[in-house]
Amino acid sequence: MSITLQLPLVLRLTDEQFEQLAAANRELQLELTTKGDLIIMPPTGGETGDRNFELAGQFWLWNRQNLLGKAFDSSTGFRLPNGATRSPDVSWVKMERWNSLTQAQRKKFLPLCPDFVIELLSETDELADTQVKMQEYLDNGLQLGWLINPSTQQVEIYRAGQEVEVLASPPTLSGEDVLPGFVLDLQPIFA
Repeated sequence: MSITLQLPLVLRLTDEQFEQLAAANRELQLELTTKGDLIIMPPTGGETGDRNFELAGQFWLWNRQNLLGKAFDSSTGFRLPNGATRSPDVSWVKMERWNSLTQAQRKKFLPLCPDFVIELLSETDELADTQVKMQEYLDNGLQLGWLINPSTQQVEIYRAGQEVEVLASPPTLSGEDVLPGFVLDLQPIFA
């Protein structure tokens, strides 16, 4: 279960202070909400780590073959337009958006919302909290997102301008127009 520290206004972190805190505590997965609350997430267990690696591997291979954007792991921070800093399990940014960033911007938390994200629900994650995070991505410019719950074999698909679609035990997921040709095999995730 993650821990949320509600910081009083006088202790709110600036962007630079949060980056320094995260750099000094690399063993912790930290996020910052739009209200300035600090979220500390515990390390994952073995099954979740294996699933995350499987997701990243399948996505990396597609991205390497297609070269349409830049892919990122769960250690990458994104400074969303609403001021929150989030780190999706898997994320991707279209190449033209990546190319519009300066070298300095690329070295820090990226000042944009990814075009695509995957959030994998682990044993320590709360479904409702992760659903709020997925909606936050949508509100900040996300085009396509998948919330995968291995324990129920349920997937929630988040698309810009559409209602959330819920699928029960799908064998695969399509990257649709956002990720042309990408098909995620869910068999190893649900095994």
